[in-house]
Amino acid sequence: MNAPAHCTLAIKAIPNAPRTEVVGWLGDAVKIKVHAPPVEGRANEALCEFLAEKLHLPKRAVEVLRGDTSRQKLVRIEGLSLDEVRRGLGL
Repeated sequence: MNAPAHCTLAIKAIPNAPRTEVVGWLGDAVKIKVHAPPVEGRANEALCEFLAEKLHLPKRAVEVLRGDTSRQKLVRIEGLSLDEVRRGLGL
């Protein structure tokens, strides 16, 4: 039996946007606008919730590995390959 798939995704997060949405590629990172402000981890939480919802995964399947206080983030997504994530985000 194969181990469950997982991948990491580089993200350029833009907090305080009018709405949360995937914008597209910016170099090798996915640019995502996040409605929440970058205060007390709220933008990170909103980003993880958005990705989990968009990819039909439980919230705990998405976590910020690196970049808690930066716009450049590395996110781990449990249960999907990078290709599946790209398809799920429409990229």
